[in-house]
Formats: sequence, C-alpha cells, structure tokens
Amino acid sequence: MRRREFITLLGGAAAWPLAARAQQKRQPVVGFLSSESPDLWERRLSAFRHGLSETGYVEGRNVAFEYRLAENHLEQLPDFAADLVHREVNAIVALPTPAAAAAKAATKTIPIVFVVGVDPVKSGLVASLARPGANITGLSNVNEDVAAKRLELLHELLPAATLIAYLVNPTNAAFTGPETGQLQDAARKLGVRLLIINASDRNEFETAFATVVQERAGGLVISGEALFIGSSPQLVELAARYKVPAVYPIRVATAGGGLMSYGADAVQAGRQAGIYTGRILKGERPADLPVQQSTKVELAINMNTAKSLGFTFPLTLLGRADEVIE
Repeated sequence: MRRREFITLLGGAAAWPLAARAQQKRQPVVGFLSSESPDLWERRLSAFRHGLSETGYVEGRNVAFEYRLAENHLEQLPDFAADLVHREVNAIVALPTPAAAAAKAATKTIPIVFVVGVDPVKSGLVASLARPGANITGLSNVNEDVAAKRLELLHELLPAATLIAYLVNPTNAAFTGPETGQLQDAARKLGVRLLIINASDRNEFETAFATVVQERAGGLVISGEALFIGSSPQLVELAARYKVPAVYPIRVATAGGGLMSYGADAVQAGRQAGIYTGRILKGERPADLPVQQSTKVELAINMNTAKSLGFTFPLTLLGRADEVIE
C-alpha cells in the first residue's frame, strides 16, 4: 500500500472540521501518537481495530480516531501529545518508547496505552508491571531480548563471516546498552567479532553502510531501537544499494525488500493494545491493568532479496520461518 493511500485510509480524522467533530461529540475519541511513519502501521492498525472491536467499539460507529505521526521527527512528539490533550481525547495509544514518554509527560489524567520495546519499569514509564499506577499501562514486546538471536540467525546464513556489524543509536543508552551487551555475549559464543557502528539520526545511515563495506563486515544486525524501526524503508534501500546482507527487528522491513527479520509479532501487540483501550473506554483504570509482556516473535525471510545478494538460505533456517516471501 502506498503511503499516500494509507494516510487516506486512516480516515482523515485529524483533518475533520470542528463542526463534524461536534456532531460526534458523544463518541469517545482515541488519539494515536507515534514517532513512526504511516508505512509501518497497516498491520498494526488492523490488529488494533480487531482488538478494539472485541470490546464492542468500531471506528466510525461508536469511536473516532485522531492520528499524530511524527515520522521520525522526535522533536515534534511533545507538541503532538499536547495537541491530543488539548483536544481532550478519551485515551492515547502511544508507540514506541519516545511517543510513550511524550504522552506521559503531557498528561496525568488521560489514560495512556503504550506499546514499547524496552523494560517499562526501568525506563520510568510505570511503577511496576503488575500495578503500573497512575494513568498509564500497555505492552512491552521482546525486541530488546531477541537481539542476540538476530546475530545467531545471520551467522547461520553466513557461517564463514568472521566480522558482523551492528547498527546502534548511541543517544538511547537505556535501550542500546542492554541490547549491545546481549550481542557481545552472543558474538563471543559464536566466535565472531562485532563491529559496532553508531548512527543517531537518518543523515548518518549512508556513512554507516559505507563503513560496513569498507570494514568488510560479512553482514549487519540492525538494532530494534525506535530510530531504526521507524526508518526501515530507508535502511532496506541502503542495504540493497550497498549489497549488505542485513537482519531487521520487524517484519515490515522484510516485506519491503529486506533480507530477513526477527522480532516481536506486531499483530499480537496491536490486538492487545486494542483490547486494553476498549476496556479503558468502558471505565477500567489503567492503574489496575497490568502491563502485558509480548512473547510471540516472528521470523520472516525474503527469498527474492537473498537471490539478488547471491545467498541461499539453509533448509533448517527456512523450516523455522514464520513467513517466506518469494
């Protein structure tokens, strides 16, 4: 689906005239706050709608949506969050971590449902998983915990590679620190060297890929940090141009031409976020809804990309894939 078409699919809620909104003033309004682009939302939004419908809410019938997508311009998140608060939405769905933090800073009363890839307690989003407290709860996926597995999968595809690059955002130590530690441990066990390459914004991606080629790294593991998840299309394009075999943290990258991805199931997280939002709209308090931890992961492989790079996936790896794109 093209980006412009998807923005249209969102329903134009953000552009509704005030008069039209007034006609639906009795309907609850859910605000969506994200640092990502619309390209990453299709499956997730569909799953969210499904979960929300399980609680009796259907967009356009008895609930309306407002969308604020920063498209990787993180500096816009506080203003977007403040705008949703000003519009007095009934709940805010925020993802990933930067959006959740912005929503929490913007309001202490409007319920917030987050979907993040970090420990929400260590990151300060909630007091505890069992009783998050205040006006916020949500889901924590396992993207951070499966980082080492991405390296193992790439090594299985490229057993002769002795140097593997790892792309990280050094400005997000809360996420990058634990993930880097996991990859370093995995690299030692596999007997490969790990080349850490830093990129703190999209303007540094080109240099990062050039470094991978210059250092003759056999492949690239891309961090599950928000910057890289939100920049999947650009990373896929660079990997193709520089002919770098890379493994990504989300399926949408593989569907868009990336070689391979391993990460949390976006559909499961989206559906659960929809269910939680519906329960909150019915009157339950976020403080009483424990943070859910997503444990389902998905491995996706793109055979066309493998052929273009001159690789053949081992049958053992293909057999474990949740999705093979041909």
